[in-house]
Amino acid sequence: MANVIEQTSVHVFGELLDMPNVIELENGPHAPYYRALNLFAYGTYRQYLKNKAQLLDLTPMQKKKLQHLTIVTLATKSKCIPYSVLLQELDMKNVRDLEDLIIEAIYADIIHGKLDLKNSQLEVDYAIGRDIQPADLGSIISTLQEWCDSCETVLSCVEMQINRANSEKNRRLKHKEAIEQEIHNIKKTLKTQSQDTDEAMATDTRDTAAQTGDKGKKPFKGKGIRSSSGKFWQKS
Repeated sequence: MANVIEQTSVHVFGELLDMPNVIELENGPHAPYYRALNLFAYGTYRQYLKNKAQLLDLTPMQKKKLQHLTIVTLATKSKCIPYSVLLQELDMKNVRDLEDLIIEAIYADIIHGKLDLKNSQLEVDYAIGRDIQPADLGSIISTLQEWCDSCETVLSCVEMQINRANSEKNRRLKHKEAIEQEIHNIKKTLKTQSQDTDEAMATDTRDTAAQTGDKGKKPFKGKGIRSSSGKFWQKS
């Protein structure tokens, strides 16, 4: 049991707590081991200090691991954790030691974030998950339901906007088609009028040419036809 809670690669203990042989430890002479495992699964370093008499004496490595897990718990409540809160919850007096502890947690991939030295706070971008107590399931379900309801509301708004956009698109397409059809009709009308005008002008030209040709024609008055020998034959 001590090896498990000290192992740096193990941060979830719910499966162990569900094992029958571990559950039996809760009320037996080895209850401190069970409580220590329960502490690492759900608790914080502040709770360890408060109930230290009922728990195992933790090694420096185990204490540091519990402090890392405490930072994870604090990160679930706020993404910006003031140094003052961390110093209190981790029972540390020196800011330099606190920053070293945080850097170790970052390198161990327990949390992702950065130290805001100007504002004396830890900004957390990511933290590993911890075990969930059965008593917290109701709150988690409620939070998830609220999130689902919010998603449904957003989805409904998005669908409404999509329908509105599609309606506007269809209206614009119909308007465009109507304009194109009107342009086509106008072109067709202009083409017909142009053809009629050309035909009328062509008719006027032929009529004018015909009239001009009749007036300029002179009557033929022939007295005879000259033969090839130069003589004239009288036309009878």
